[in-house]
Amino acid sequence: MWAASCLASCCAACACEACRSVVGGISRRSARIAYCGLFALSLIVSWILREVAAPLMEKLPWINHFAHTPDREWFQTDAVLRVSLGNFLFFTLLAVIMIGVKNQKDPRDSLHHGGWMVKIVTWCIVVILMFFLSNGIVEFYEAISKFGSGLFLLVQVVLLLDFVHAWNENWVEKDEQFWYIALFVVSLVCYIGTFSFGGLLFHWFTPSGHDCGLNTFFLVTTLILVFVFAAIALHPKVNGSLLPASVISVYCTYLCYSALSSEPRDYECNGLHHHSKAVSTGTLTLGLLTTVLSVVYSAVRAGSSTTLLSPPSSPRAGSEKPLLSFDKLEKQEDKKKHEAKPVSYSYSFFHLIFSLASMYSAMLLTGWSSSVGESGQLVDVGWPSVWVRIITQWATAGLFVWSLIAPHLFPEREF
Repeated sequence: MWAASCLASCCAACACEACRSVVGGISRRSARIAYCGLFALSLIVSWILREVAAPLMEKLPWINHFAHTPDREWFQTDAVLRVSLGNFLFFTLLAVIMIGVKNQKDPRDSLHHGGWMVKIVTWCIVVILMFFLSNGIVEFYEAISKFGSGLFLLVQVVLLLDFVHAWNENWVEKDEQFWYIALFVVSLVCYIGTFSFGGLLFHWFTPSGHDCGLNTFFLVTTLILVFVFAAIALHPKVNGSLLPASVISVYCTYLCYSALSSEPRDYECNGLHHHSKAVSTGTLTLGLLTTVLSVVYSAVRAGSSTTLLSPPSSPRAGSEKPLLSFDKLEKQEDKKKHEAKPVSYSYSFFHLIFSLASMYSAMLLTGWSSSVGESGQLVDVGWPSVWVRIITQWATAGLFVWSLIAPHLFPEREF
């Protein structure tokens, strides 16, 4: 007994020391990836509790105070929402604390990049405390999460637009025939994929013998948007490129598929209803992977002055300054040693991305709180999910068209 106790103590001590080593190894450069890891951990915890926490939550009187105990799916949804709420509060608190950080001498800069053991413990405590809140607070969070998820999807769109335009400019600036051919080939592949996938969507979601006017409307609208993107990009006054238009066309087609596949499984125009469980699991996995990759991309791009995340004081923002003479350069270097370096991105907006992503992941895991209780284990299924994705597609189209024509409508402004 004594030996077992000693062995357990040694294992616990080794585990704590290992955690300290890992946490201590997080540097300024890797801090953003560490936040992504913490967010990924929250998704894993949500998924696990969604499967195993229901029996325990049924015994908690401040949660299960109903005259008749709800279905197991209700407790699954509630568990996911409580973890998401804790995650949301944690990152929102960090976002509020980091408002106005402009240089690295600000004490909050050290808080953003360090103190990881305290942060992890705080995150755990906050998530645990969420399971002591009343159901009314969780229901309110569930309602606002739908709006927060929409904002997160819009942020995804802005990041995608930033990526495709930067990609196109990078290849065009090389001004070589090889890169022009590469632009044409990638654009051609994207358009072939778009129309091929569109044909499959017509086959899957407009079965013969059924009145599927709504699905037909969604699909025809998507194809119209594809032609509009190409027409505007090739217009002489715009003088754009087909690469951004083709990539956005693929993304809008994917959003249409995501919307149609989220239709209720008993809907006669959903041609995938015979494979409902497999499709739901695949949609969930793809959605979670997209969420994580979007957040990681936000973190990596946070140091670039071409994105939303870089403040005007960023050393990468603004135009290049003329070269200094040798004497002036020495004086400038002496001044820099005593001056604080400006931060390269907005810490507050960075954490806000994680707050919105917490809401979106909760909606993804609970089927936008519409299908749980109706379709058992199905997730991300229901008309709210359909319309969120369709509206996101329309917003994507509007933002892309605006990004093409705005510089020509307002040439005196920078976009």
